[in-house]
Amino acid sequence: MEELDQELERCRKWIEAALEYSGGTHDFDDIVRMVKANILQFWPASDACAVTEIIEYPKKKVLHIFLAGGNMETIVDMNESAEYFAKLNGCTGMSIAGRKGWSKVLSKKGYKEAFTALGKDV
Repeated sequence: MEELDQELERCRKWIEAALEYSGGTHDFDDIVRMVKANILQFWPASDACAVTEIIEYPKKKVLHIFLAGGNMETIVDMNESAEYFAKLNGCTGMSIAGRKGWSKVLSKKGYKEAFTALGKDV
């Protein structure tokens, strides 16, 4: 567990930068707690990281890329491992929600715009 704590802390700057685009739903401590509880999956690399979650809908199971930060090339290169992990866990799809620029970068990996997400504080 100590190694996980060290890796999460090393990647903290990327996680917190990505959280700025999450609409205020989580903070770093929430991510740490949820990774340790196996609710979220943590994907550290030397110069980037990602956080995923498996979402089970009534008709489909999806690996959702919740957060990603650091070197964009490294993050894109993680896709193959994430896709393998998704299949191993019974997922039939993958999704990502993020800044518009991801659609151009990930189109080379087979991603296409599925919907537009809007949000509002009330």
